[in-house]
Amino acid sequence: MPGRAHAALRAVGGTVAVAESLTGGLLAATLVDVPGASATFRGSVTAYATELKASVLGVDEGLLDVHGPVHPVVARQMAEGVRRLLGATYGLATTGVAGPDPQDGHPVGTVYLAFASPAGSLVTSPRLSGERATIRRKAVTAALELLLRQLPADPGPGREPHPGQDPGPGGN
Repeated sequence: MPGRAHAALRAVGGTVAVAESLTGGLLAATLVDVPGASATFRGSVTAYATELKASVLGVDEGLLDVHGPVHPVVARQMAEGVRRLLGATYGLATTGVAGPDPQDGHPVGTVYLAFASPAGSLVTSPRLSGERATIRRKAVTAALELLLRQLPADPGPGREPHPGQDPGPGGN
């Protein structure tokens, strides 16, 4: 699936950056496992500590104080923040509870994934089950699926990329 994600990004002249909490760098590692990933992958921020979500990614501190790091708006702000910070066309973010214990009243398997683009952002919340490592792997897969679902269709040869999208290196 990471190979499909890079191919889809290349097809539209886009790049992606990721902000991770729940997955602790696993999403970035999965993306860079693909040869040629540097053409579409800008980089990542693993903001595992709550305060880094605010200080590095720009997540609202009041939101974190009231709701904690496991919240859909936190995920959205993480994706938007990493997109802006690393100059990517798209941002992806992961936050949630992998276990083994509940966190801040959220059960194990609570996950929020966010996608940010020039056109806006959205959050999904797949309910995942299994051991800690399994939940983290499933979250990576779900994040890649989210990216693939949200990417615009290939504009085709000689046509412009999706409106508002950076055509990337060597683009128009």
